Amino acid sequence: MAELITIDDSGDPRLDDFRDLSTADRRPDRPGGRGFVIAEGTVVVERLLKSRYPVRALLGVERRFHELSGELDGVDVPGYVTSAETMAEAVGFHLNRGILAVADRPVPPPTVESVIDGARVLAVLEGVGDHENLGSLFRNAAALGVDGVLLGAGCSDPLYRRSVRVSMGHVLRVPFATFGSWPGDLEMLRERGFRIAALTPRADSVSLRQLRDQTPEKVALMLGAEGPGLTDEAIAAADVAVRIPMPDGVDSLNVATAGAIAFYETRPPLS
Repeated sequence: MAELITIDDSGDPRLDDFRDLSTADRRPDRPGGRGFVIAEGTVVVERLLKSRYPVRALLGVERRFHELSGELDGVDVPGYVTSAETMAEAVGFHLNRGILAVADRPVPPPTVESVIDGARVLAVLEGVGDHENLGSLFRNAAALGVDGVLLGAGCSDPLYRRSVRVSMGHVLRVPFATFGSWPGDLEMLRERGFRIAALTPRADSVSLRQLRDQTPEKVALMLGAEGPGLTDEAIAAADVAVRIPMPDGVDSLNVATAGAIAFYETRPPLS
């Protein structure tokens, strides 16, 4: 790294980027904060270092810096080494993972067009406001060959710290963008050859396997919030309503689980 700096005072202003992560109205990754991307733990920090997000600094205990020594070669940002106790005082809680990294968001953010370009399978989300569900969807998307994620109305920010953590850093890898108009902007997908499939347990929907057997060249899989699911307007804007067949008495799945099944069934062959 450019420099490893030992800090013993939790009030040191050089730690301000990492401060008060447990205080919702002051967190630097929340609206009204500084818009930072925050990675926790060696695995997620390593993925942040390899991503397009410009890293500002790292904070952690000495052992975690040693574990990342290979990945930190040539990284030109400061690394602040401190004790677990001092780190907990600065961030507001004890961090078992022992290391944090802070990065800026890309400016300008990716566009919907840039995510669509060259994609074969896309996930389209509406109303997914739970950070853990959103992070799990991104992790599943990365694992199962989804090319990008597009966010409709009511979705939370994928770069919130909890979503980044639950995704195991894959939110930093899978391209995503937010629609400006919902659900009207779905027409952009149709114009580019995508078949838009809305996942819903409605009785008049077709089986996911039927969609798979039709093997559309490009497919956009639309998922809604846990509980209410997709709105009627979103389903009406789709080309086909699709369900995952389940036994009587079971009407739904966790949205991340449903997404994983749909991603697997519609993905192109992986080598």
